Amino acid sequence: MIPHFTNPWALLLLAIMPALAWRYLRCSHGAWRFSDRRLLPVHAGQRARWALWGGLLLRVGALSLTILALAGTRWIDHSRLPTEGISIAMIVDVSVSMGTDDFVWEDTKTTRLLGVKKLFRLFVAGGRGPDGVELKGRPHDLIALVTFATHPETACPLTLEHAALLQIMESQEPRVGANEGTTNPGDAIAWGLHVLSQAPTKRKVLVFLTDGESNVPDKLKPRQAAQLAANLSVPIYAIDASPAQPKDKDEAAEAERARDMMQTLARMTEGTYFRAQDERGLSQAYERIDRLERERILSFQYRRYYEGFHWFALAGLACWLGLVALEATIWRKVP
Repeated sequence: MIPHFTNPWALLLLAIMPALAWRYLRCSHGAWRFSDRRLLPVHAGQRARWALWGGLLLRVGALSLTILALAGTRWIDHSRLPTEGISIAMIVDVSVSMGTDDFVWEDTKTTRLLGVKKLFRLFVAGGRGPDGVELKGRPHDLIALVTFATHPETACPLTLEHAALLQIMESQEPRVGANEGTTNPGDAIAWGLHVLSQAPTKRKVLVFLTDGESNVPDKLKPRQAAQLAANLSVPIYAIDASPAQPKDKDEAAEAERARDMMQTLARMTEGTYFRAQDERGLSQAYERIDRLERERILSFQYRRYYEGFHWFALAGLACWLGLVALEATIWRKVP
C-alpha cells in the first residue's frame, strides 16, 4: 500500500526538526558544582546521559508523529473492491413475425420468441446453454423487460426479483392485434432509456432484439433513438434475429435493411451487433454480452483509503506523556 497525505504541506515542518534538536542539545540543562565526583551517586552520570538523549529522542519522535498526523497520513489500497451490479433493459420484439417457427433449437424448429425466452432465462438465471456455453447469470443486476411491436410497453420494471421477471417473460406471446402488426424499434429504444433513467447504478445498457426493420411511419427513427442513447452513454447490444433463409426477395431486402439498422444502432452507441439465426448464434450473443459487461465492471478503478492520522496522533501523545512521566521521576533534574 502506498502512503498518501491529505495535507502534504505539513511535512515541511519536518525540516525544522534538526534545528530544534541542535537547540535542545546546546541549551543549559542545569547543574550542581561538586568539588569531587565521588560525592555524586554512582549512576548519576549514566542517568544524566539517558535523560539527555532519551529526552531528545522522545521530543523529536513526538513532534514528528504530530506532524505526520497533521499531514493526514493514510494508505491507498488499489485492490479491487466488490462492485455493484449494472442496470440492463432487455428490449424484446413481440411483433407477429416473432411467432414464425423458423428458429432452430436442438435440431428442432420452434418460434423465434420461444427461442428468445429460453436464452433469456439462461442469461438472467445462469446455466449451460447450447454447445456447452456456460452463463453465470446476473444475480446482482437490475433488469427490466420492455416488449414492443407497434407500441412499446414496460412488461417488468427494473428489478432484482428475477424469478418474477422470468415468469413475466414466459407469459409473453406475439401480438396479433390489428394495431400491433408492425415493428417500431425507435420508440422501443426511447422507452428503454426512460426505464433506465430511474436506475441508481452508474453502468446502464440496452439489449435490443428484433427480427425486422422499422416499418411504422411518423414515429421516432432508430437513428434518432440511438443518438439519445449515445448522449446518455448507454450502449446498445443489438441482436438480429431475422431469418437465416428468407422466403422471397422482399423478405431478404427487409432482413438486409434490418441488419443495416442494427449495425448502425450498435456503432453509434459503442455497443455490439450480433447475428442470431439459431440457438447457437443467440447463445453466443448472450454469452458475449455477459462477458463484455463483466469485464467492463472489473475495469473500473477503485481505491480504499486506510486513515492513519489518528494513530500517529495517539503515538505522539504517548511520547509526550512518557516524556513528562520520565522527567518527573527517574529523569528528574535538580534544580
